[in-house]
Amino acid sequence: MTMTDPLGDMLTRIRNGQRARKTAVTAPASKLRTNVLEVLKREGFIRGYSQYEVRPGISEIKIELKYHEGEPVIREISRVSKPGRRVYSKIKDLTRVYNGLGVAILSTPQGVMSDAEARTANVGGEVLCQVF
Repeated sequence: MTMTDPLGDMLTRIRNGQRARKTAVTAPASKLRTNVLEVLKREGFIRGYSQYEVRPGISEIKIELKYHEGEPVIREISRVSKPGRRVYSKIKDLTRVYNGLGVAILSTPQGVMSDAEARTANVGGEVLCQVF
């Protein structure tokens, strides 16, 4: 059966893994997922990730979750742009997540980046998700 929202599935795996106090979770690999995880790693929300091949042609990503004093670093992670309703934003219309404490992840013509990187590059795009 095909998955309608692969990125939403990965975010849910991260959310559920942190609620269950897991050290790592796995998700099927894709370029978009890898790019979003790279932004989460740069912003300090996850420890890291690694991609490995399960069998020829099928890869998975192992996501290492991050905790601070026993509490998950990611307090809230939500999908903004969904398959049924895409959300695009110009850079001047992009709102700050929790007054700058959180991060919005955008898919721009220059690649997947955080809202701060998009403001620096002065480029808008599709708002994929918000993390706090």
